[in-house]
Amino acid sequence: MKNIHHFVNGKIFEGESKKTSDVYNPATGEVSAKVTLATKKDVDAVVDIAQQAFHSWSNTPPLQRARVLFKFKELIEKNSDELTKIIVSEHGKVYDDAKGSLTRGLEVVEFACGIPHLLKGEFTENVGRDVDSWSIRQSLGVCAGITPFNFPAMVPMWMFPIAIACGNTFILKPSEKDPSCPLMLAQLLKEAGLPDGVFNVVNGDKEAVDALLVNKKVSAISFVGSTLIAKYIYENAAKNEKRVQALGGAKNHCVVMPDADLDGAVNGLMGAAYGSAGERCMAQSVAVAVGGIGDELVKRLSEKVEALKVGPGMDKESEMGPLITKDHLDKVKGYVDIGVEEGANLVVDGRKLKLQGYEKGFYIGGCLFDHVTSQMRIYKEEIFGPVLSVVRVKDFDTAVKLINDHEYGNGVSLFTRDGDSARTFVNKIQVGMVGINIPIPVPMAFHSFGGWKRSLFGDQHMHGMEGVRFYTKLKTVTSRWPNGIKSNAEFIMPTMK
Repeated sequence: MKNIHHFVNGKIFEGESKKTSDVYNPATGEVSAKVTLATKKDVDAVVDIAQQAFHSWSNTPPLQRARVLFKFKELIEKNSDELTKIIVSEHGKVYDDAKGSLTRGLEVVEFACGIPHLLKGEFTENVGRDVDSWSIRQSLGVCAGITPFNFPAMVPMWMFPIAIACGNTFILKPSEKDPSCPLMLAQLLKEAGLPDGVFNVVNGDKEAVDALLVNKKVSAISFVGSTLIAKYIYENAAKNEKRVQALGGAKNHCVVMPDADLDGAVNGLMGAAYGSAGERCMAQSVAVAVGGIGDELVKRLSEKVEALKVGPGMDKESEMGPLITKDHLDKVKGYVDIGVEEGANLVVDGRKLKLQGYEKGFYIGGCLFDHVTSQMRIYKEEIFGPVLSVVRVKDFDTAVKLINDHEYGNGVSLFTRDGDSARTFVNKIQVGMVGINIPIPVPMAFHSFGGWKRSLFGDQHMHGMEGVRFYTKLKTVTSRWPNGIKSNAEFIMPTMK
């Protein structure tokens, strides 16, 4: 049995813990490895190492830090096939989807390579007579990232490339369900020339998370996961005087107007709802059919969902792979049961899917509900599986109100040919990321990712300039040099003359 440990101070670190967790191959249902889960003592030791590395790294010129990231980018590209296969083996998503997620993470590395320019401050000469003022951005210290199972490469790379480019050291606590990809990324960073102790990977469960939250030497926490845990991270990090960005759950809507390109909307929904088996915070899990478009939308969707090719992630014919674990599979099936009990019309039922030769794998077929209402749990709650609900509304204004009334505000899309509807939608909708005829509106690395309402706890989104601002603190300097002219003490608020 393969044993997976931590990566600390430039090498494999076993720690003192004997506690482990099983890592599965979702395609076969077999245990592929055991991962060591860190104790609080292990985590505290890693924080001390990261803090020791901080002084030297933060004083390394930004240009040199960028050169390490340029080399890291080259190594990711060189090893992309191996990284992708690791993701498939432990998460289960199909190869092309895994490769695409790695590319989206790589884009953040590319953005961080421009850190010498991104860290430039502002300068004003003569804010007062012979007085100059300027601002600089400086690193925070030890930062930590707590990341989910669904994107073991992309989501960590939303965090650590910018954090270390800004001069911080970083501790990554990835999901214990698929820990191998983050460990390989750590090894590639070392190969790229990153000094030991700057980037560390610690595997663990709640004990490790809590240790990071209470350790006073950790300056900032980044998190992506469920809303329940995001709120817990936010409250406890703030209580321990850390800055925090905590991205939570989602219930993303796709509004289909009567004038929409229906083929485009259906194809967009298929990829957005069933890609990665629905295990995405940006998955479109609700289709809002406006006016009389509902019957035709459901008809076309049902035909495609029934034809969806489900299989192992490495099979080139597969369009959707298995879910991450047996427990999660049972949870998703349970939500389908709830939807039936609540009175929604289950148009396509994927619960009984069986694949010959993969009977123990964690598979479910695509599920499609029609006539879902806003009072049903399958509408209100994040399922995180390949379950698409169709809600029918009478008009555009009702669709906007439906979405704005939901507790989540992560991502949303509108399919229409009407520019006025699109502009009004962008203006009125209370959601952080909006797509117009785009099914999954994930911003590029040079913009920023984040939702509204209970989809984000904290003030700043991830990557882009929001990421640079999160991983640095602003310092403003006001300076005047003696010129030989004597001045008297002033006992008033200073003003510039």
